[in-house]
Amino acid sequence: MEKKISFEENDGGRKTAGYKGNTGDCVTRAIAITTETPYQDVYDSLFELAKNWEGRSKLARAIRKNPSPRNGAFPVVAEKYLETLGWKKVTGKLRLDDKKFQSGRYICKTRKHFTTMIDGVLNDTWNCQMTSGIYAEKTIVTVFHHYEKT
Repeated sequence: MEKKISFEENDGGRKTAGYKGNTGDCVTRAIAITTETPYQDVYDSLFELAKNWEGRSKLARAIRKNPSPRNGAFPVVAEKYLETLGWKKVTGKLRLDDKKFQSGRYICKTRKHFTTMIDGVLNDTWNCQMTSGIYAEKTIVTVFHHYEKT
């Protein structure tokens, strides 16, 4: 049996900012929680960055066409925003229960989700620490890359 990670329900200030219901805003929430920045400030910054994204590529046009972070943000936009805040992307697969995440603040990119680890405690709106286990035994989620303050 896998060791469970402590979990704290945390919406990153979404409700306080006046938002209701469920949505796919995990990037905005994770950044707001980890950086201790008001949710609305993160939302507005991601929106502006995406709206003014430069380039002529298919990806650049897609980013400008749908700049709202309400249902997620393009990973390149999130990464660029985090860079401006002094955060860096660290590649390499780890598990959410890795000793790396036991001390400090981290934004973790798992499969189709961004979440936050603060001093070994998972902070999110739902407890996303275990895989679904449909075809195999449930295991602790893999972090494909994470962001840490430089």
